Amino acid sequence: MAKTIIITGAARGIGKACAQHMLDNGWKVGIVGRTAETVAEMADSHENALALPCDVTNEAEVDAAFDKAMAEWGRIDALFNNAGVALLGNTIDQVDVSAWRNLIDINVTGSFICARAAFARMKAQDPMGGRIINNGSISAHVPRWGSAPYTASKHAITGLTRSISLDGRPFNIACGQIDIGNALTDMAAAMTKGVPQADGSIAVEPVMDVAHVASSLLYMANLPLEANVQFMTVMATNMPFIGRG
Repeated sequence: MAKTIIITGAARGIGKACAQHMLDNGWKVGIVGRTAETVAEMADSHENALALPCDVTNEAEVDAAFDKAMAEWGRIDALFNNAGVALLGNTIDQVDVSAWRNLIDINVTGSFICARAAFARMKAQDPMGGRIINNGSISAHVPRWGSAPYTASKHAITGLTRSISLDGRPFNIACGQIDIGNALTDMAAAMTKGVPQADGSIAVEPVMDVAHVASSLLYMANLPLEANVQFMTVMATNMPFIGRG
């Protein structure tokens, strides 16, 4: 029987690449995104894809999406908490508070709501258990210049991952985190032209094919529940992470 995974932010970027790779490898995939049209377009391209349009910050919509997946599949084996946004770089005094709140609502609260929904259903299903994989970032370890909101959100994801990993033990629920650096998507395209560095300079940064993120997710998701990748960092080899600054 095919395993099942819900991927948030699955209609574009990293999420889309991961969803396609999981489908190509025999998984049933729930496509979560805010725009119903793009979710439907992605889901309609494969018979094992399930359209789950919802806003990850809205708990009622998330619960309805997860209930739809349960009704269709009978169980949820995995969740990839991938949906997130970033802000243009700026020092903290120039960050609009409403922009901060929106980013935290999506990146942190949205991840919490989706993990909460997955955890409850994994705890109740028979056989009990499942796997939650959170999308961290290199910024879960060190910041870029002018990235206070995004960096704070990704540090929060690390705390969420550790807490879920601990709380899930009695219920056979594993939780890990994949920290991604410079995967080439529309969001990272600017790195190929030059982005601000810690010393004030502008420099082009190496990038990697997003396919490497997708294959890493598949590896983590395919592990038996008695094994867990707690944290994985997959990044462009020469990007400024080791020695950033």
